[in-house]
Amino acid sequence: MTIDLNEVLPVTLYLVLIILVIVLIILAVRLIKTLNKVDQVLDDVNKKMVKVDGLFDIIDTVTDYAASISDKVVSGITNAIHFVFGKKKKGKNKDE
Repeated sequence: MTIDLNEVLPVTLYLVLIILVIVLIILAVRLIKTLNKVDQVLDDVNKKMVKVDGLFDIIDTVTDYAASISDKVVSGITNAIHFVFGKKKKGKNKDE
């Protein structure tokens, strides 16, 4: 009884290919499950971001309002200082 390599080699290759196909199918199924979980997580994050986006809009409006008020206060103080010190310089120029 002799073993002929022409018969054994194709059988071995077929077995290895069958095992490889089975492993690839298992990996593909796991990848699909993982992608479904990632998709669910992204959907949850998007829902939460929509809720938080309204809060950020409110914060943005409040900061804009506070900045405009502080700009008006600084402008008023600057104008008052300019008004007080501007008259003194005009008065000195008239005397000379």
